[in-house]
Amino acid sequence: MKNFLRATRLALRHPWTLLGAMACALMVALLWGANIGTVYPFVEVVFEKQSLQDWVAEEIDKSQDRQRNLASEARRWETALEQADPQERRLAQRELAHVQDQLEAEQFALQRYQFLQPYIDQYLPRTPFRTLIWVVALLVAGTFLKDIFLVASSILADRVTNLVTMNLRKEFYRRTLRLDLEAFGNHGTQDLMSRFTYDLDSLSTGVHILLGKAIREPLKALVCLTGAAYICPRLLLFSLLVTPVAVFLINRLRSSLKRANRRAMEEMAQLYQILAETLTGIKLVKAFTMERFERRRFHLNAKQYFRKTMRISVYNALVRPTTELMGISMISLAIIGGAYLVLNQETHLLGIRMTTRPLSTSSLLLFFGLLAGVSDPARKLSEVFAQLQRAAAAADRIYQSMDRRPRIMDPMKPATLQLPLRDLVLENVSFGYSPDKPVLHDINLRVPAARTLAIVGTNGCGKTTLSGLIPRFYDPQAGRILLNGIDLRQLRRQDLRRRISVVTQETMLFDDTVLNNIRYGSPSASREEVIEAARQAHAHRFIEQKLSRGYDTVVGPQGNRLSGGQRQRIALARAILRDPEILILDEATSQIDLESEQLIHNVLERFVRQRMAIIITHRVQTLALAQSILVLDAGRIVDHGTHGELLARCEFYQRLHQSELKESA
Repeated sequence: MKNFLRATRLALRHPWTLLGAMACALMVALLWGANIGTVYPFVEVVFEKQSLQDWVAEEIDKSQDRQRNLASEARRWETALEQADPQERRLAQRELAHVQDQLEAEQFALQRYQFLQPYIDQYLPRTPFRTLIWVVALLVAGTFLKDIFLVASSILADRVTNLVTMNLRKEFYRRTLRLDLEAFGNHGTQDLMSRFTYDLDSLSTGVHILLGKAIREPLKALVCLTGAAYICPRLLLFSLLVTPVAVFLINRLRSSLKRANRRAMEEMAQLYQILAETLTGIKLVKAFTMERFERRRFHLNAKQYFRKTMRISVYNALVRPTTELMGISMISLAIIGGAYLVLNQETHLLGIRMTTRPLSTSSLLLFFGLLAGVSDPARKLSEVFAQLQRAAAAADRIYQSMDRRPRIMDPMKPATLQLPLRDLVLENVSFGYSPDKPVLHDINLRVPAARTLAIVGTNGCGKTTLSGLIPRFYDPQAGRILLNGIDLRQLRRQDLRRRISVVTQETMLFDDTVLNNIRYGSPSASREEVIEAARQAHAHRFIEQKLSRGYDTVVGPQGNRLSGGQRQRIALARAILRDPEILILDEATSQIDLESEQLIHNVLERFVRQRMAIIITHRVQTLALAQSILVLDAGRIVDHGTHGELLARCEFYQRLHQSELKESA
């Protein structure tokens, strides 16, 4: 429950709304107990056929008579004590103390009746029937007022819950954006989406319950128990003898429920993953007629989720009978003990003193009514018990993600990168996504400013991984990368990355306008600057002529309303608009037609002239932009030189040129 309490502590940021909700809950509880308290005057009026004025006068007379009798008995025991021998003295002292306790109780009761008498005589009706009407009217008014506070309590609890959920959702999103790319690869976006949606909704429900029913219902039960304790505290303790057993059983159910909910949430994350994979790759599914396979895969996971939810249902079903059995046992003990005390006008039960003065029938009925008043809050709490455990499990999963610290961190005292750039140097750099599987081995490389380096090699040789180290998407596990002689780990990530533009083969566009997608990364750019960047990327023509609303056209999720070539030209325009010192192109022209490639080649030739550029490509025409070419194989540098030098001396490069490079020419 620790993480769940961390979430609920966010409610303290809204103290006045929280205090309002709690105050309304307290008023609901007090009025709940007060409405049950009307049982007492109702019994006195209906059963005794007298007004409350008659009742209080009669109680005063009875109390005075009992006081006289008890005073006489006390004097008799005092005399007996004086005359008793040492063996009888202890018995006389005990009886005298008991009588004195009863006398004090009667004196207190008499003072209470005498205090109430003037108010009852002045303000309350004097006939039994009118008194009954007054009690009923008071009950209706109390219920109406209680319902007003109940509505206010629910609204304020909803407000606090929604504020807490909004703050938690924003914090979860903020911390997710801070995670390394490695974290997204290891845990998957589907798992994060499951935590962000299903788990957060479960947590929100739990917070709402905690600030609503989980406060209001225990307060109602506490008011009733306090009223019962005021009538006869020891009889109440006798009634609660079964409570420890119920608490033990409910605690065992709590642990089982939380564990079952956590497993169900993990299974739900798997369902999210299957849905995302199937819907994203629906074209592939249909092309290979794999609908039956996907249905089978989804069925198996859904069946696993069903089994886990059924286990939750079993545990949840056991909660209510446990609380009901506790309630019935508690009331049964109260009936047995209370009936014995009232019917026999006793103050002791099983040799233990329960009360200082005998209970009246009306007091005992009110005691039973207050105990019955505990059952409704207990029933409602049992109904939300499983939801609280689900919320606790959800909180654990959410904070498990939020508490992950990114490996790529800014230094405590970052260095300042001075312009212009001189060079980028890699010294003995090694890296692997897992320590036992290195991808790059002892890379030594220097890229001067205003120079273009092309990186070539077979698929999986580490080209993209090497380019990802430059913006610090990852840090090398050995060696270092220097920019202007400063280790990249000594720079703030924001200062470094704002000087870099990256265009990849997998072009990512947002479900927004073309204008905003090009402006992404350069939010202060004007519309004219966006259009100029699109012209340079040879995207302006198709934007104006082929898109219905030009630059204000929404491109759809991931840009799915555009062709692959159109998406890549918009991505190039975005990079051009950013005007970076370092440009990284990872197969950035792979989806562009040959005609457009020639135009973009001319643009890139001008654009990279005064900046450092790193190009990953297999196209001969793009290689012509580079002053030097780095050849990678299995994460190691095979050779480094110009196109002509490599053709002359590097057999591995010759084979690449004769196959992939020549085919693309």
